[in-house]
Amino acid sequence: MTTTNNATNDVRLAVLIDADNVPPHNVQSMMEEIARYGTPTIKRIYGDWTRPSLTQWKSHLLDHAISPIQQFSYTSGKNSTDSALIIDAMDILYAGTVDGFCLVSSDSDFTRLATRLREAGKIVYGMGEMKTPNPFIAACDRFIFLEVLQRNQDDATAEAKESEPRKAVSPQESSRYRQRSPKGKSAINKIDRKLINLISSSIKDVEDDNGWAFLAEVGNMINKKQPSFDSRNYGFDKLTNLVKSIDKFEVQMRDTGNPNVKLVYVRAKNGRR
Repeated sequence: MTTTNNATNDVRLAVLIDADNVPPHNVQSMMEEIARYGTPTIKRIYGDWTRPSLTQWKSHLLDHAISPIQQFSYTSGKNSTDSALIIDAMDILYAGTVDGFCLVSSDSDFTRLATRLREAGKIVYGMGEMKTPNPFIAACDRFIFLEVLQRNQDDATAEAKESEPRKAVSPQESSRYRQRSPKGKSAINKIDRKLINLISSSIKDVEDDNGWAFLAEVGNMINKKQPSFDSRNYGFDKLTNLVKSIDKFEVQMRDTGNPNVKLVYVRAKNGRR
């Protein structure tokens, strides 16, 4: 486990943010998420900072040491911010100082950029709102929805409040807490036939002769097929818990010799025995 964490921490990432397409209140949860995949050695955000609509970004940039890049809107109706971000991304690529990129935007204009960076052998993480067009999502190795990060942050805040001494809450707050899933986590997607088929087909792709598949390999296969897949989208912190909640799969925990580490295997209930 330690080796994996060190390998993740050694991955150098360039974080490039489109200020026109990302709300500032998502920054903290976004940067915490990025830290799971590597170390952000370059952090830049692009926008026309003379516009009043971007003034809310100031305190967030200082807190997270993100460098603002000024890009004037020379022509009405044209997004020069996109061009500046793309040019910088290519400069960083050719400099060879990072191992991957995190493109934060909900704009499909970055689809070709993501594809080009992957062609150069760089891993590309995308982040954006659920309105992000599918071509950009599909062009990334993995895509994370900002809504699920925000809901996880809200859940953590709610749990912290619930652990405090009981006090009266308004009917609105009480209703909001009741809307959370039975697992205590908010979900932005529902478990449906499409998800079950995705998991089933991915198990078949990596299963052994007895139908068992190592869950980590299943997760990797799912993300290759659907970069936006995330168990948190369905209200579960881990893929293991999501699979356990679906009656069509069985999960087996195998010993490794280390009492603190288990290998998780999964198969369809109609799998070979």
